[in-house]
Amino acid sequence: MNDNNNWIIEQLNSALGTWSGNLAEVWALVSQSPQEFKGGTIWSVIVDIHSALQGIAYGLLILFFAFSVFRHTVNLQELRRPEAALRFFIRFVLTKTLITYSMDFLSAIFSICNGIVQTVAMSMGDITEVNATLPDEIQKAIQGVNFLESIPLWIVSLLSSIIILLLSIMLILTVYGRFFKLFLYTAFAPIPLSAFAGEATSHTGKAFLKSYIGVCLEGAVIVLACIIYTAFLQSGASGFLPPPDPEKPVSAVIMVWLYMTEAGFNMIIFMALVKGADRVVKEMMAL
Repeated sequence: MNDNNNWIIEQLNSALGTWSGNLAEVWALVSQSPQEFKGGTIWSVIVDIHSALQGIAYGLLILFFAFSVFRHTVNLQELRRPEAALRFFIRFVLTKTLITYSMDFLSAIFSICNGIVQTVAMSMGDITEVNATLPDEIQKAIQGVNFLESIPLWIVSLLSSIIILLLSIMLILTVYGRFFKLFLYTAFAPIPLSAFAGEATSHTGKAFLKSYIGVCLEGAVIVLACIIYTAFLQSGASGFLPPPDPEKPVSAVIMVWLYMTEAGFNMIIFMALVKGADRVVKEMMAL
């Protein structure tokens, strides 16, 4: 076996190994909380921003509350009715409490959603033990080709490696993007939550909570996508080759092309599920 054949096998296995490594990292990231991400350094900054914006949220609380009172009362005489005054008072107190304990409230929502993620993940076990590797029959076929036949193999392996590398980068960016969305929602949470002080503005707070829950539940969809992809991976490489024909044996180039096409197709489907996790959650949960 010449060095070119060695390089082809190593290149393909390296690309598949990179993908498997990123898949394992995705599995680990999805199960993490924002407080644990990157050792909690980013979270401490988010907490400081959140605390600073609470002061602004209290001012908006009064503004939205006053707007609601003047909007729903023709004159101040109506506020003398106990039921009307009590209704406005309860809304004001609940909104102020929500702003004060907004960090705890959001953490509780994330914990509930993360519990769903953990439950789904436990049904699968440790995905990090599942690795995509080039089947032995393909490696043997590559080892048996001569220099001229190795040229198209070199091209196929290079293209496949580039595609897998790009998909791996997109995968990691998508999962990291979910964490950044969680950070953004948590940092600015006091502002939209203050909108609950007024009936006319409460839809802003409701929309915020729905969106936040959707981001939290994206982790469950990503875990399910990992499980589905891993099931495809564990099903083996059988079926990617046409029925054996002794008179017309399948060349190594075709074997590599068919296998990498199937692997790439599964990776693209997996990527589509991960990138569309937010849309899937909104459609399933009507958020």
